[in-house]
Amino acid sequence: MSASGLKITEIRLLNLRVVEEVGAIEPAWDLGGRMQFRRGGGTVTEIHTDGGITGLGPGLHPSLLAAVNQRLAGRDPFDTEHLSGVLRYYAHGAAYQGAAGIDIALWDIVGKACGQPLNKLLGGGRDRVPAYASMVRLATPEQRADLAAQLADQGWQAIKLRLHHPTMQEDLRTVELVRRAAGDRMAVMVDANQAQSAGVWQPGLVWDYRRALETARELDKLGCYWLEEPLPRYAFKDLARINAAVAMPIAGGENNRGIHEFVQMLEMNVYDILQPESMVNIGITDLRKIGVLAEAYGKKVVPHHGGRNLGTIAHLHLVAAWPHSPYLEVLHDPPIGDYAYGFSILQDPPTLDADGCIAVPTKPGLGVELDRDLVADVITA
Repeated sequence: MSASGLKITEIRLLNLRVVEEVGAIEPAWDLGGRMQFRRGGGTVTEIHTDGGITGLGPGLHPSLLAAVNQRLAGRDPFDTEHLSGVLRYYAHGAAYQGAAGIDIALWDIVGKACGQPLNKLLGGGRDRVPAYASMVRLATPEQRADLAAQLADQGWQAIKLRLHHPTMQEDLRTVELVRRAAGDRMAVMVDANQAQSAGVWQPGLVWDYRRALETARELDKLGCYWLEEPLPRYAFKDLARINAAVAMPIAGGENNRGIHEFVQMLEMNVYDILQPESMVNIGITDLRKIGVLAEAYGKKVVPHHGGRNLGTIAHLHLVAAWPHSPYLEVLHDPPIGDYAYGFSILQDPPTLDADGCIAVPTKPGLGVELDRDLVADVITA
């Protein structure tokens, strides 16, 4: 008998049917590519236990299903710390299709077995958290100003702009027009998207140190809340130099993998705001540790968006429990990139309230339920 009285019996993947193909957007970080938005669709990881409690998490790549069943069958789902090590060794997988879905589903089971929402188990804190609208497109200054005004009217407290136009003047004009349109109603973050590749090339404009530093200084004068990833992922020394040169925080870390990378970034003072992604690391278990590290170094932590569905719900619980986490990132670039499409696989999904906050689900575990009518078929090992 396991310590919790529960044992894992099976891990499955649920294929969800697409209700509607909404459309596609060319993302700023993948110029020439297409990011699809739809109602429904995708996969969900489902972990079954002998006690009748099931946990839900983001979809795992089908090629990992046999390995996770072999390694986790008969194990106690409460052993999240040990099991995360097993997953890292045998089934880490690719970002957004790896072991994070298993870890999040395990935490969902833990919360359900305890009869508590995850944010309470993680330390309590707030019942709702401010969200910021994270843009997708590299739009014109005028387009972004128009949308910022609309979002401010809807209650959004903050907006993150994608800025790496051909000239710095276009980037700064975007911020200036957004500031003029939204006034003091919204904080403005800027994402340069320069850390998408671990190498020396990526789609779109690649900044050098001079462009990054000059932009940071100008954005600091404009009162931006942060500048995100203005240089390549592992340019730690130069990032630290920029961070020391401006009062505005430099943020980043969404593609960094492993606790050791965040330790190094903190020791080198690379970022003032850490942005770990649960779907790149091992889910909630890794992000809890990164959050503690950030607090120990006097830094803030604002996790990356979590893949738009159950990963974002996991981040919602973490942000609510962290006193040093000011915002929840929500990918939201309407009309096509509306955040509601990411939550469309859920019954009674979270929504933004009039004050620009999202309430933390109060049911046990992740606190959300899958729309079972969307399940098209089940994949087993």
